[in-house]
Amino acid sequence: MAKLISAAEAAALIPDGSRVAIGGFLAVGAPECVIDAIVDRQIKDLHMIVIASDWEDRGVGKLVVAKLVKSAQVSHLGTNRTIQAQMNAKEMDIELVPQGTLMERVRASGAGLGGILTPTGLGTVVQEGKQVLEVEGKQYLLEPAIHSDFALVKAWKADKMGNLVFRKTARNSNPIMAMAGKITIAEAEEIVEIGELDPEAIACPGVFVNYIVQCTEVKNG
Repeated sequence: MAKLISAAEAAALIPDGSRVAIGGFLAVGAPECVIDAIVDRQIKDLHMIVIASDWEDRGVGKLVVAKLVKSAQVSHLGTNRTIQAQMNAKEMDIELVPQGTLMERVRASGAGLGGILTPTGLGTVVQEGKQVLEVEGKQYLLEPAIHSDFALVKAWKADKMGNLVFRKTARNSNPIMAMAGKITIAEAEEIVEIGELDPEAIACPGVFVNYIVQCTEVKNG
């Protein structure tokens, strides 16, 4: 059964230098209350694994503005000028990863796989320094799994077992991020008793969730 904690208690679990996978896309489905608690606690030197760097005042962009992120694996930087500036000034190490490849590498970690084979990036800068394998006459890049110490996700509803239901597009990367974290902290708008959720609506089973944080304020999905 997942343990119910506050956002501040969740942030206190995360040490400096942690690898943190965070759900959401352009702040939709981002665990805003836990992100705010990390900023309040000034947990630094984080390695961030996200689809997008969001905006300066929403989602994971707040971690960037606070200069708490040392490095990141990310697909989309276009809406956050601060992370662009930090990358160009070499204040942050960035690995730009095609979005589908990023999520498959995270999923591979959650599934206990060493990595994936993908044709995406062949013949481009994405290929540089990577092993190319041939399978049935076709070439693929070998992309290693992306591991995380913590996964931070945002759900619409959770039950006390940690089963999660997501609302509309807030489902985006959250279920995959949740399965890949060594420790997964789920922020939910509403927490219900076990058995109250429709099993068909559960997109992330509680087996992947260690802690639940209730955040009643609706923020960006």
